[in-house]
This record gives sequence, C-alpha cells and structure tokens, in this order.
Amino acid sequence: MIWVPILLGTFKLAVFGTGMFFAIKWHYDQGKKKEEEARAAAEAALEETE
Repeated sequence: MIWVPILLGTFKLAVFGTGMFFAIKWHYDQGKKKEEEARAAAEAALEETE
C-alpha cells in the first residue's frame, strides 16, 4: 500500500505542473496581446497625424 501516496503525489505534481504551465502561458499571451494592441494604436495615431 506504500504505492498509493506515491501514485497520488505523482498525479498531484502532474496536475499542478500542467496548471502552472497553462497559467504562465496565458499570462504571457495576454502580455503579448496588450503590446500588439498598444503598437497598433500608436501606428493608427501616427497615421492620423500625417
């Protein structure tokens, strides 16, 4: 029965690791999206002044 906590601990680490990966990826993608929106707004403002 010593395999039960080992199996559950491994499963827990896999679930938390996967969750952390997607949380970091989501935040990174949101940052890139904001930068792209800011760049597009700056380009639009620049074109508007010409």
